[in-house]
Amino acid sequence: MHKELSYTIEEVAQLLKVSKLTIYDLVKKGELPVFRVGRQMRMDAKDLEKYIADSKSPAYSAPEAKDASPLVISGQDMVLDLLGQYIEKNSGHKALRSHKGSLNGLISMYNGEADIVSLHMFDGDTGEYNLPYIKKILVGYPYILLNLLSRKAGLYVKKGNPFNLASWTDLTHDKLTFINRERGSGARILLDEQLRINKISAKSLKGYENEETNHLSVASAVSSGAADVGVGIEKAAKLVGVDFVPLITERYDLVILKTSTNEDLITAVKTIVNSIPFQAEIDALGDYDISRTGSVIHETF
Repeated sequence: MHKELSYTIEEVAQLLKVSKLTIYDLVKKGELPVFRVGRQMRMDAKDLEKYIADSKSPAYSAPEAKDASPLVISGQDMVLDLLGQYIEKNSGHKALRSHKGSLNGLISMYNGEADIVSLHMFDGDTGEYNLPYIKKILVGYPYILLNLLSRKAGLYVKKGNPFNLASWTDLTHDKLTFINRERGSGARILLDEQLRINKISAKSLKGYENEETNHLSVASAVSSGAADVGVGIEKAAKLVGVDFVPLITERYDLVILKTSTNEDLITAVKTIVNSIPFQAEIDALGDYDISRTGSVIHETF
């Protein structure tokens, strides 16, 4: 059975980069639900995730122009929140956030439910990111693919890397307990492609069927001891405080459909991601490579 994760008040304060007094105040106000184990207060990981997701809404509550229509940005990286803020400042659009994984976000775009979709989907046959999947799913749709950033992906492991994990094939260690991402996420696709390339059966990974819905939760599962290893990005490892084994540099791109109603949006996004202030803010976050940020990866005509 999957082990439910919980945090102490001190751990929550460390994750959110605030003081314990701030957390106690939020608990007192009823904004953060807790439960007690003896005299110690603890918080369910899922309640913390919900609080973080709900807290993002005010960032996009600025008054919207009368003629502006809301747009949906799909993906989970914190840089997408920054992009949404810039879009709201520089266009008449209200930016809404969807936290679906890459493949699920792309399908949402195909179904007309997303305007900007972030992608980091590895194709094992070509070694390419994103484009092989877009060509198969957005059949008949014109689009532009822009690079947002590059980042390291790999394995979350416990402090000191006790199993000395250094490659994808090391996941076959019979004493390892794995924690997975949900179907349709870029991290899940990366894992499954690496298992396929290296001829490793998913059944050989103890815990392969146990899923979390974001990088932070996977890293937290490793930190708490609920799992020994999981796949994710470097940034989450540093936020949670687990060790990280980098295995690949992934390209994190944005795809936007080229329609008559999207012309102004595409122009605005291209201007934003190529701007010095926007790139400087990404760079200041750390653990991101902006050397290709703003470049056009592919464009249909």
